[in-house]
Amino acid sequence: MDAKLKPWHGIPREKISWHPTVDETLCIGCGLCVTGCGRLVFRYDYQDKKAVVKDPDSCAVGCVTCANICPAHAVSFPPVSHIHRLIKEHELIKKAREELKTNHEKYAV
Repeated sequence: MDAKLKPWHGIPREKISWHPTVDETLCIGCGLCVTGCGRLVFRYDYQDKKAVVKDPDSCAVGCVTCANICPAHAVSFPPVSHIHRLIKEHELIKKAREELKTNHEKYAV
């Protein structure tokens, strides 16, 4: 399995609607999102000189770096409340605490 597509805290990645959207009317074609995303979520349309979301499920859940660095504010995401809802529905805080306890050596300072 591709490491980018592994489940997020036990939730299949393809079941999580978290990925960027590019507003073509705002995109200035600078390419910062394309070249700055280590997961290759974006590709570049050289003809139209615009960023395109090509592999949305490769986006890291909760990451918004591309939106933060876009000088034209052309990249957007769903509301973070979507992730908070998943955390609550799947009791992820409880699971994270269990993992912290189980893997003390791994996560200790």
